[in-house]
Amino acid sequence: MARIIAGRHKGRRLSAVPGNGTRPTSDRVKESLFSRLEGYHAIDDAVVVDLFAGSGALGLEAFSRGARSVEAVDLAEAAYRALVKNSALAEGAVTVHKAPALRYLKARDGAAIELLFLDPPYDLPETELARVLEAAAPQLDSAATVVVERDAHSPEPAWPDALRRFHQKDYGSTCIWLAEPR
Repeated sequence: MARIIAGRHKGRRLSAVPGNGTRPTSDRVKESLFSRLEGYHAIDDAVVVDLFAGSGALGLEAFSRGARSVEAVDLAEAAYRALVKNSALAEGAVTVHKAPALRYLKARDGAAIELLFLDPPYDLPETELARVLEAAAPQLDSAATVVVERDAHSPEPAWPDALRRFHQKDYGSTCIWLAEPR
């Protein structure tokens, strides 16, 4: 079962997304990722967008560790229901949206994104991921951090010209890429 591993909601269990359409980020990967993000000062008071959010574990972990707000987005009905339930811990600081990531970004009208999570289904075509990254780039704060989680056998995302990858790490069958605006 997914849980929040640090911060003011440490230990809080999260409702999982039923079925096999999602795969939760392991605690080991989450701890390593968030330690790095905290080292970059990427979380404190950040505006976070969590695309392909599943249960919302990444966005809610960021909120627990000090993010100002989280926009959690997923298209799947089961994920949406889990997101609504899990976001209750955030007392209104997490908004939940049932929409395709690309459509959400194109319609989004909010503060600049300071921390962006993309943990799409492993079967999402690379071209679709590239379109989502392209749509997100103009909405990023100049000091934003972009986190992409994929299968370790997936190719590196096709970064738009506006983004530069600065870190990559494999954790068994999972790979994390970090990027920032150029």
